[in-house]
Amino acid sequence: MASDFFRDHLIDYDVASNAHGWQWTAGCGTDASPYYRVFNPIEQGKRFDADGAYIRKYVPELAHLDGAEIHEPWESQSGYVHGYPKRIVDHAAERIESLARLEEIKASKPLKPEK
Repeated sequence: MASDFFRDHLIDYDVASNAHGWQWTAGCGTDASPYYRVFNPIEQGKRFDADGAYIRKYVPELAHLDGAEIHEPWESQSGYVHGYPKRIVDHAAERIESLARLEEIKASKPLKPEK
């Protein structure tokens, strides 16, 4: 089972958080529908780990950055000096694309039959 794998391998595994996360991702969690949310890991980091202690602990390539810079190292002159890889996803651009695709899906969805 996937949950067993993550329990055995995640460093930060928590039964409640992980179970709720899977439900949220699947769209069957306590706050899933009718909302469409694009989770923003950058903003979550800024909100819940403003100083970047978690990142500093597990990503030593960014430990030299201060709290404001550590969440977006690509914006810092020294963000990549210790071997941190270049980002492959521009979250802001992908959010826009994701929402546009959702609108396309909604627009192509057949109307409900009249009663």
